[in-house]
Amino acid sequence: MLTREDLDVSIHPSFDNHEKVVMFTDQATGLRAIIAVHNTNLGSSLGGCRIYPYAEINDAVTDVLRLSKGMTYKSALAGLPLGGGKAVIIGNPREIKKPGFMQSFGEAVEQMGGSYITAEDVGSTEEDMIEISKATSYVAGLPETGSGEGVAGNPSPVTAYGVYCGLKACAREKYGEPNLSGRKIAIQGMGAVGYALAEYLAKDGAELWVADIHQDVLERAQQQFSSQVHIAPAAEIHKLDVDIFAPCALGAGLNDRTIPEIKAGIIGGAANNQLAERRHDAMLKEKGIVYAPDYAINSGGITSVGYEYFWRTARNPYQHELTRDTMMSHVSRIEETLGRVFTLADNKTIGTGEAADQLAEEIFKAGPSTQTSAA
Repeated sequence: MLTREDLDVSIHPSFDNHEKVVMFTDQATGLRAIIAVHNTNLGSSLGGCRIYPYAEINDAVTDVLRLSKGMTYKSALAGLPLGGGKAVIIGNPREIKKPGFMQSFGEAVEQMGGSYITAEDVGSTEEDMIEISKATSYVAGLPETGSGEGVAGNPSPVTAYGVYCGLKACAREKYGEPNLSGRKIAIQGMGAVGYALAEYLAKDGAELWVADIHQDVLERAQQQFSSQVHIAPAAEIHKLDVDIFAPCALGAGLNDRTIPEIKAGIIGGAANNQLAERRHDAMLKEKGIVYAPDYAINSGGITSVGYEYFWRTARNPYQHELTRDTMMSHVSRIEETLGRVFTLADNKTIGTGEAADQLAEEIFKAGPSTQTSAA
């Protein structure tokens, strides 16, 4: 039987006026999940369901609070009429998904009454979203079932396309023009997004250095991209003398140890929470590095699942049709959005992370009227 407990996290260091934080448990399936809704000024909160074997409950609470807040800022800056939320399920995703497990989580989402819409994240899959959808309609990221020309399906390639567009904005800011041909680019993490990003960059004529913990992925990349790609050690790739460093793996990789070692003039990638601490934003600026704030450059995924949810539920908030072409056009505006971030950062002599925060806060605090034309 599913039980819920509203958590009082008001004194938690990562609390930021979150609207609702709820713990769900189900003894029958073993479910232990936390859903956090940060802000719904612009609409229902949308954010993925992360499944991870947290060592302590407080670790899970910290993650869900930080991630849900990040989704508020990400959706606002991406021009989506959505708020920020997130869910975490405690456990190893390879061990805990017993029959009925994800449906039980779907029941938890349903109990949130539409304030939270779930989607894929680390540890969860399209198949999990199908199971969740048996218990609630508040789910996005369901697989494409038609011709393949719609807006549903795997969001990873869309995230990669957004990062690619964002790197062009970074190149314009750093080098005066957006051309990536001939640029030396290091990609840390060749998962679904990192690999797709490599494909975009290779097609543009970039020279790539790649790192990943899985050797088979690196071998596939070497076969596909031939002399255009070089394999680098995962622990050393941030130190390479390249034009662009693209973190596409775990967060907190930009910290006191790594920042002094970075030689790239640009940092922009798909990883979430790249800055270990907020003060590292200023460190990057002091070093002259053009940093694309993670939630600004990697918002292609949330745009993809947002469009899919609006399309599937027949709730079109825009003045254009919900097609793959209009979705990809929306994602391409990441380049323009980052241009605004860089301009604000230059004008105010602040870090780009702080500039992105200011722009996002202006949007979501103003309310929904700004969203159909934002980004």
